[in-house]
This record gives sequence, structure tokens and C-alpha cells, in this order.
Amino acid sequence: MLPRDTIDTTVLPPGERFGMWLDLVARTSAPLRIQSAHADDFAARAEFIELGPIQLVEYQYPSLDATRTRKLVRQSDPELYILAFTTGGIGTSSQDGRRSEILTGEFTFYDGSRPHDVCHHATEPERDQASSIITLIPHAALPLPPQRMAALYGGRMSGSEGIGALLAQFLLQVTGHPEQYHAADASRLGTVGLDLATTMLGRHLVAEDAVPTEVRRRALLTQVQAYVHRHLGDTTLGPQVLADAHHISVRSLHRLFEAEHTTVASYVRGLRLARCRRDLSDPALRNQPVQTIAARWGFSDKAHFSRAFRAAYGVSPQEHRDGGSHPARIVNRPASTVNSLPAD
Repeated sequence: MLPRDTIDTTVLPPGERFGMWLDLVARTSAPLRIQSAHADDFAARAEFIELGPIQLVEYQYPSLDATRTRKLVRQSDPELYILAFTTGGIGTSSQDGRRSEILTGEFTFYDGSRPHDVCHHATEPERDQASSIITLIPHAALPLPPQRMAALYGGRMSGSEGIGALLAQFLLQVTGHPEQYHAADASRLGTVGLDLATTMLGRHLVAEDAVPTEVRRRALLTQVQAYVHRHLGDTTLGPQVLADAHHISVRSLHRLFEAEHTTVASYVRGLRLARCRRDLSDPALRNQPVQTIAARWGFSDKAHFSRAFRAAYGVSPQEHRDGGSHPARIVNRPASTVNSLPAD
């Protein structure tokens, strides 16, 4: 499981909760001055996950208004960029004269080394909770021209299309299910998250060339892999379909996977076989014919599926179903399937 630190103000009486939150914020790398209409009962929660080059913070809190003043910047300069993804509520982000309204499912971006204002209010009065996932990125870790970044401060970016959607899925998956990953995965996950964030920001700068080639390659690979996961049951899924879906040539697609020491066909086949093996081990699917399971994951030819399964696992699909399923395999299923890609 990914290690995480949790702060929950509800462990204290209502009258002490806002003070606890102010203490927490004061100890962060980029302290803020906070005001809230719910100071008398500030039920809030923060979870911190370290991912190598970046840190994720998942927040749930009552509506609040926050300001990072010049005085606070002078007292503490973390040299961090802050990429905020709103998961609940509505807010505004303002920095360097630019102000944007941020809706649920959108990103905003600002520099923790400069003054800024952030307001985040709930849109469900009966619950009165707002929520967000913050990605903290050291200045030195973001491979984009620093002099160009000001064009993005206080702006809004979509989390429902393109790279933004993939980054949003990644953040929701990692923060929502940290138990599905190992502590050793943290650094690699951080690299994936940083690549996706860099590519999204680079595209909003209209400066794709400013994104290092290797970062663009890894981000594109993650995007292709996510597409494969979502379309495994499609029997037409192949190099041409994948290349067309991502507006690249088949040759470029093959080069993308060559760098990972595999082929497109091997990657797709391996995922399909893993899903079939998982389902064949599931007692709840015991009454489903083997070929029904195979077809669900893109194997339309029974003989081909049997040969591929035996080559991969040393037994036929039916032999695996009859003698290979046991509780440990079923219990461990989520970690083995999720860890192959950060978000799907």
C-alpha cells in the first residue's frame, strides 16, 4: 500500500477544529491565510501521498477563502507549482491579474512562490463540503520553460478530455485506491503523474516542443495503454486502430512499444490473457463457458485462445479453471490488475 498521512479535524470537538486546520496550513510549504463561514465547526480532512518527484494532497473541507500574501511568500518560498483538480464544489483562482472560475472536473494552476487567491465553495448546501486533489510540483522538476509558465497562472483547464482526462483519472485512482499499489510503486507513479501534468501544461502553453521528447513519449505511451485497457474486448483492436485513435503512424506506435522492450500485439495479448485468467479463477463466473469469457476480452477464435493461454500459463483454460483457482489468487486480484496502469 502507498504510505499516506491523514489529518482529520473531526477527532476534536467542533470548537477546536478550525484552529487545528489553521495549524496544519501554517505548517505546509506554502502557508495561506484562511477564512471560512464554518469556523465554528470546520469538519475537514487531508490525505498526503508522496510519489517521488511530486506530492498529492486530497482535501475535503467546508467552504473557504484562502490568500497567499506577499508577506507569507517572503516568510516561506517553497519553489513549488500547484496544480489543483476540483472534485467537488466550485471555486475561483486568481494570480498575477488573471482570475478564473473553476468548476468540478477542472484544473487550475498557480505558483506557490507568488501571491495568489483561492476560493472553494460547496455546491450542495446540505452537505457543505468541497473537495480537491492538489499536485505539488517542485519548480526544478517541471521540465518546461519557467519564463513561459506565467501564462497559465490562475487559468482553468479541462479534466474531461485528452491528456487532462487521463491525468484526472490517474489522480482519482491513486488517491482513491492507494491500497492497490505497493510502496515501491510510488516513484514510478510519480513519474507518470509528472509526465501527464507536464504534457497537459505544455499543450495549454501551445508549446508542445517545450516538453522534452522523453516526457512526451512516456505520456503518449500511458495514453495508448489506457486506451487499450478500455477497449480490450474490441476484436478489431490492433496497431492501425491504436495509431488512428492517437493520430500517429503505425510505425511510430511500434517504436513507442519497442522502447518498452515489447510489441503492440504482445502487450494487448498479455492484458487479454490476464483478464481471462482472472475471470476463470472467479467462482462467481463458474457457470460461464470458457469461450464466453474469452470472447469478452477479445478472443473470437476458441483454438487460438487455448493455444495462447497454454503458451502463457502452461495449462489449458479449462485446466486452470478446474485446478488453478484458490482464495489467494482471488483476494489478490485487484492489486495485480490495477498496478499495470495508474488509471483506466
